Amino acid sequence: MKKKPETPRSRVRSAIRQLWLRSRERAKALKDAEYTCGRCGKKQSKAKGKEQKVSVHHKNGIGNWEKVIDVIFEEILCSPDNLEVLCPKCHEEEHAPEA
Repeated sequence: MKKKPETPRSRVRSAIRQLWLRSRERAKALKDAEYTCGRCGKKQSKAKGKEQKVSVHHKNGIGNWEKVIDVIFEEILCSPDNLEVLCPKCHEEEHAPEA
């Protein structure tokens, strides 16, 4: 079976989720809260029989995930017609500010 020429939206969504789960911002929020629920005070635990997880919630929501994914497709995962293969030197020249 031949692979489709476009990255599936589910894969992009999964990559964004992994980025969030490994982010410094999320880690700092957990550390600052001492791995404790900000509403009921339950603390995260890995003790056998007393497992308790806490998660990090966006107070203002995340917005429109589909719009974020659309932007990724428009700007990063664009059509191969809008892509060019360059060596490191030429790529650096392409992005160098004009003097």
